[in-house]
Amino acid sequence: MPGPPGGPEELEITLRRSAQARRMSLRVSGLDGQVTLTLPPRVPPAEGLAFARARASWIAAALARVPQGQVVRLGGTVPLEGVMRPILPGPARGAVQLTPEGLVVPGDPAQAGVRVAAFLRALARDRLVAAVDRHAARLGRPHAGLTLRDTRSRWGSCTAAGALMFSWRLVMAPPEVLDYVAAHEVAHLAEMNHSSRYWAVVRGLLPGYEAPRRWLKAEGSRLHAWRFGD
Repeated sequence: MPGPPGGPEELEITLRRSAQARRMSLRVSGLDGQVTLTLPPRVPPAEGLAFARARASWIAAALARVPQGQVVRLGGTVPLEGVMRPILPGPARGAVQLTPEGLVVPGDPAQAGVRVAAFLRALARDRLVAAVDRHAARLGRPHAGLTLRDTRSRWGSCTAAGALMFSWRLVMAPPEVLDYVAAHEVAHLAEMNHSSRYWAVVRGLLPGYEAPRRWLKAEGSRLHAWRFGD
């Protein structure tokens, strides 16, 4: 939904109709900066554009908070367990290695991003399996397996059958954040809700979970800004 120059009209604004909407609303995605204008069924697009124009300052401020994409490449850096690690060239062959100096990435420089992503996924699996098994043992509830994805809408999930899913990008966050998400999902093995009983289970598994939860809410979207070429 483009518009005339001089405001939010210069942006690509996605128009969404909602039968449930009672009023116009704007949303700016914290992941990619997509601006969505939701309109009730009978509101004309021109009225929606005027609504967006009147909120140009709010849109600009929201877009300024969206993390800018960063490409992972040799000579750059990448967050790993909460620490920015230099990405260093390695020999022609071999595995990616974490050293005191940084991540050493052998092979074709053009494939460095893809190889770093594969390394992070493998490390995330190791860290999450250990955290999940520890929390599940403490809770006394078995889980039905663990999978990793590059999800944008959630950091983890737990099915009614006890299957757990996590975003591998959690390994980029401080270790206590990954541990919190593991505890959060394991707690659903006992309480498939977010009731006060559920949060009591989380607190029993991880006292002081509030601090990593706040970090994830404030900083988590920045983990999605990194691009690996995959």
